[in-house]
Amino acid sequence: MDIQSIVAQLKQELGRIEKAIAALAGLDHSALRRGRAPKPSKSTRRRRTMSAAARAKIAAAQRARWAKQKRRTGAKPTSTVPKKASGRRGMSAVARKKLSTLMKARWAARKKAA
Repeated sequence: MDIQSIVAQLKQELGRIEKAIAALAGLDHSALRRGRAPKPSKSTRRRRTMSAAARAKIAAAQRARWAKQKRRTGAKPTSTVPKKASGRRGMSAVARKKLSTLMKARWAARKKAA
């Protein structure tokens, strides 16, 4: 390959690169965007605040709705509803004391061995 053909190829490549740069520079980036607009960043969005009086008013209204609902269904107050019994029975004081002495003996034996 002679130098003249290499220079000619480089000039062709340069012409293609310049055309590509011109095409990319001429594009408007907003025209390429399709679909839903991007969400605003969190720093620009303000959180809504509610006054203490407004919160108290809403809470009172909600309590009234709950009371009305309980009256309608005839639900019992939660304090008189019996607790659901669990599957385990309680441990007697004697059994608890026996386990305590056994564990203390194990701890003493382990401490002595160490």
